Amino acid sequence: MGSSVRVKEASVVTPSEPTPSRVLALSALDSQLFLRFTIEYLFIYEPRPGVNQTAVAARMKSALARALVPYYPLAGRVRPSAEGPGLEVVCAAQGAVFIEASADRCYSANDFEKAPKTVTHWRPLLSFHVADVLKGSPPLVVQLTWLAGGAAAVGLGINHCLCDGIGSAEFLNYFAELANGRKRECWPKPVWERHLLSPTLGNRTRIDPASHPEFSRVPDLCGGFVKKVSTGLKPTSVTFDKGRLNELKRVAGGCYTSFEVLAAHVWRSWARALRFPGKQILKLVFSINVRKRVKPGLGEGYYGNAFVLGCAETSAKELEERGIGYGSSLVRRAKERVGESHVQGVIECVWERKACPDPVGVLILSQWSRLGLEKVDVGLGKPLHVGPVCCDRYCLFLPLRDHSFSVKVMLAVPASALHHYHASLISHPF
Repeated sequence: MGSSVRVKEASVVTPSEPTPSRVLALSALDSQLFLRFTIEYLFIYEPRPGVNQTAVAARMKSALARALVPYYPLAGRVRPSAEGPGLEVVCAAQGAVFIEASADRCYSANDFEKAPKTVTHWRPLLSFHVADVLKGSPPLVVQLTWLAGGAAAVGLGINHCLCDGIGSAEFLNYFAELANGRKRECWPKPVWERHLLSPTLGNRTRIDPASHPEFSRVPDLCGGFVKKVSTGLKPTSVTFDKGRLNELKRVAGGCYTSFEVLAAHVWRSWARALRFPGKQILKLVFSINVRKRVKPGLGEGYYGNAFVLGCAETSAKELEERGIGYGSSLVRRAKERVGESHVQGVIECVWERKACPDPVGVLILSQWSRLGLEKVDVGLGKPLHVGPVCCDRYCLFLPLRDHSFSVKVMLAVPASALHHYHASLISHPF
């Protein structure tokens, strides 16, 4: 744990009621090689002097036990399937981990208004880090850490094989409403149905490699692309309000969405700052929700991985010289390519060929700003800050409390490129 955080209690929390004992198969999309890690969220809550810390921790533990009843696979353990190439979860009420800790001399709520000092500066706020999600580790870890002045941090790790961003946010809000005593009566019932996103025997789709650039390799013209983009990283955080987003749209033209123009602007700023060779092919890879893009559509409450990767692709020279409108059009076309046949092609690529995105040329972007994470109130009010536990070279779009049209962009870039990246990001997007 280190000296910055002191653990008060660590315990295993099991479902509060009996749950089914069974082995459940995960889908082809759940079983993808590049999803075998833990999604790690960090929520910061404003100071509440005099708060009864013991009572808050007890309510959270009780809420976690109750939430694990309908979401009982999150109390199981994920392992490789004995009968095929995918994964499965053994459901026997093994439990999740709950940690209560104190760090009142190390962090205050104000520390989270800007980017962390280092990539792992906030790691102690979710100290139980799972290195291998298939080695019997609990798929769900919650850490409540008390900060200076009665502020609080809630770090939460959830096995990505079991949930995507939408699914994990649904679980988090359900857990939070149990903790704060304001549970809605009509909460969507969790839906499993993982078979709907797995290959169907005798119904194979002929795969055109050109239609799945997210899995293709491009030449490395940098003499070490991955080292170039991941060495000496320094976290950054820049907020775009509604006015700034509208300015990006005006410059881009073409009636693009806020996501399309901001994604293009960040991608271009990153590329300009890293000074790639002009002919280096660059990709912007981002998730696309397919719950309504497959037939039959996935039921409300489906919390498994129901996304595929959109991929915008161009040369570094064109991305810089042709401007934000060009980048926005590439992002839009990547979204438009995703239909039912595309999803089936992805399912077969990741199942049969174990396809996985190659890192050369790639910037990965994940949109957390539309998941509802800013509403996660565990009885301490809405969070002041929502973000990752660790800031790395994967770009995140984050929500801001009480500013539904604003987006915080968090990304770590090499220290040598930090000034150029920041200047490009906040400059006029010509």
